[in-house]
Amino acid sequence: MDDGKNLEALCAERGLRMTEQRRIIARVLDDASDHPDVEELYRRASAIDPRISMSTVYRTVKLFEDMEIIERHDFRDGRSRYETMPEEHHDHLIDLRTGRVVEFHSPEIEALQERIAREHGFRLVDHRLELYAIPLHEKKRSSDG
Repeated sequence: MDDGKNLEALCAERGLRMTEQRRIIARVLDDASDHPDVEELYRRASAIDPRISMSTVYRTVKLFEDMEIIERHDFRDGRSRYETMPEEHHDHLIDLRTGRVVEFHSPEIEALQERIAREHGFRLVDHRLELYAIPLHEKKRSSDG
């Protein structure tokens, strides 16, 4: 998180009792440069403390999500993935082959979305943009035979 407030600090501000296992899961989320799913969070957290169970990770992630301190994404790969609440809006480009997620911000896209909303008589209050792609260097699969 860019403003120096980590998940632990946000939880404390909101009155959440922080167990050692919750602290570890919060730190793993804070340190993640990717968008890990629950299984990956479990793998990373249990490497720090082997007593952490998968159910503890599930419960903690759900709690953090309900408190709106992490954000859940479903990038069409059948698993929910998580990131800390961004300080600034960004969108996602998802590589369909590897599942890698690229975060980006485009002023042009933001302006276009605002304009489209206005043209239809709306004021945009929130949005989420996910682009699904394959690498340019990948050869097209021919269906011609």
